[in-house]
Amino acid sequence: MAENKLNQEFNATKPDEKWVTDITYVWTREGWLYIAVVSDLFSRKVVGWAMDKTMERGLVMNSLQMALLARKPEQGLLHHSDRGSQYASNDYQQLLKDNKITCSMSRKGNGPEIRFHLRSVTIMPAWKVSLLP
Repeated sequence: MAENKLNQEFNATKPDEKWVTDITYVWTREGWLYIAVVSDLFSRKVVGWAMDKTMERGLVMNSLQMALLARKPEQGLLHHSDRGSQYASNDYQQLLKDNKITCSMSRKGNGPEIRFHLRSVTIMPAWKVSLLP
């Protein structure tokens, strides 16, 4: 597991300096829908996202790959997540390394810090409202 390099510093001085990511889920008529979001702390906007019927590592890898393709960040980007198995997986960690991204993970028990922050700055609440039956 990576150390917490973000340390609850949710401000950034430029685009693509700090990204935070998390997974949420909503109930739909077809069952649970899992949504992974990557948010830029400078713009407070979603830079990558993915949806799937399962919460496996492919979900978070797809959201990160979308962000990487859309933003093409320079070396040194700080990427912060919780300690979930999807983010700790070898494949996800290799994707970060291949793109010269610094990994940061919440301390044990601090996962909700990201969730609270993402819900306050992204479109997650709008997704929940629009996807409910």
